[in-house]
Amino acid sequence: MDRFLVITNERKDRDNAITKEIEDYINASGRKCTLMGSLDLEDKGINPDVDVECAIVLGGDGTLIRCAAYLMSLDIPILGINLGTIGFLAEIEKNHIFEALDRLFADDYKVENRIMLRGELRKEANRKPPDNNDTLSCHALNDIVITRKGLSRIISLQIYVNDELVDDYRGDGVIVSTPTGSTAYNLSAGGPIITPKADVMVITPICPHSLSPRSVVVSADDVVKVVVRRSKKTQYDEAIATFDGQTVIDLRTDDEIYIEKAQYKTKLIRLSKTGIYEILRSKLTSGSDL
Repeated sequence: MDRFLVITNERKDRDNAITKEIEDYINASGRKCTLMGSLDLEDKGINPDVDVECAIVLGGDGTLIRCAAYLMSLDIPILGINLGTIGFLAEIEKNHIFEALDRLFADDYKVENRIMLRGELRKEANRKPPDNNDTLSCHALNDIVITRKGLSRIISLQIYVNDELVDDYRGDGVIVSTPTGSTAYNLSAGGPIITPKADVMVITPICPHSLSPRSVVVSADDVVKVVVRRSKKTQYDEAIATFDGQTVIDLRTDDEIYIEKAQYKTKLIRLSKTGIYEILRSKLTSGSDL
């Protein structure tokens, strides 16, 4: 690799000291380095014609997840440098940065393809979203969550897979997760851990008002539909859909979210030989927060 895009979480590397060291090291090797702040990325997006072969993201898992949706159309691999806490996705620690860069220069790495989700909102026929279109779509690497808004009451959701009714959930909401996101909110809500290589989605209810609802694992080729229903005759449910905890869309009764595997994938660079199960044992039994 010769051309790198370095994206820095300004709150994690406040004085850009680590970023500057990486830039100097890449330039000293005769390679090209383009710098960008994560806040600039969120405000301005990314030029689709940028000439890079790899993105290096400095921050933590949250930073990498936020960047994934902006980088997906470039179809380039991403290396995460952990300036946060645990680091499931951002596997390189600060004391191994230059070793990691040398391996990138030598093309000594592996790439893991992680599926992403595409969620499409279809508004109830009598209402329009702000742009006056009937649909709105967003992408997520971890999960799409439909949940109650603010202090509203329990919401009622109908869950369909390929237009077949799976269940009616009454509670705080539902999580539709990728294998990558299975160790995030899905896990906290009692959902299963899924190996990253699995081509599936996980549907997990959040605090269901029943003893029966459980997580359901479906093929990533399926289409999940979540319909917001009215819980009471006088109440229009107010809910929200969040994409990786970032993009938030308001929902009301009879709105529908269609969720399917996206055409894009997030390509994660892996340098460690540590297997996924060893990582899970060390991360999830350490007592640390996710």
